[in-house]
Amino acid sequence: MDQQLACTARGVRKTFEAELAPVRALRGVDLDIESGEFVAIMGPSGCGKSTLLNLIAGLDMPDEGEIAIADETITGKSEDDLARMRRRHIGIVFQFFNLLEGMTVLENVVLPAVIAGSKRKAAETRARDMLDLLGLGDKSRELPGVLSGGQRQRLAIARALANEPTLLLADEPTGALDSEGGHEVLELFKRLHADGQTILMVTHNDEVAAAADRIVRMRDGRIDTGADELPTSSSSAAAR
Repeated sequence: MDQQLACTARGVRKTFEAELAPVRALRGVDLDIESGEFVAIMGPSGCGKSTLLNLIAGLDMPDEGEIAIADETITGKSEDDLARMRRRHIGIVFQFFNLLEGMTVLENVVLPAVIAGSKRKAAETRARDMLDLLGLGDKSRELPGVLSGGQRQRLAIARALANEPTLLLADEPTGALDSEGGHEVLELFKRLHADGQTILMVTHNDEVAAAADRIVRMRDGRIDTGADELPTSSSSAAAR
């Protein structure tokens, strides 16, 4: 049976204006992410991996090419339509959490669902379920500032999952964490993936990437088609 595609990118190009010369961040990227797949994008700094993630998230638009999430083309949409698309299809986990420090743990998870149109009671029920699942149920009334780094990132993941997104995007999700916190987050990603969540993660770390089904390597704004690979058993063991 053919696998449904959660995300496709075709001929995606992006150039940024810079003081000395234009920076060609993406130079014709083609990428397919299957539903239920866990994909890691790797590459040296400046190769375009975070730019690609931002375009898939609809946070920026490509100069050329098309991107679709669950068969819905996002290129060329208005800002309002993009916002609705993100609420319906996209969850984003950032390196530095981006939590609302003046709101409780529970409120950080409830707010995105309410903004997306969920009833408050239903949003709170799902938020409590997510916090219990991620081991934060006893922290629901706390402010994020009392949490450890690993707990803060787990809260960010709970918030990203509030609307049951088609695609969970993660940009260096362990980059601001110590080894224990990073391990917590990777184990959580593995559990979410085992439950069917589609994940696209940007990382520069080989051990982090080894948690994924597939590693896509980028260089100079292009995908290195000869380097697309499955993690080896040895690298998976290192990640554990």
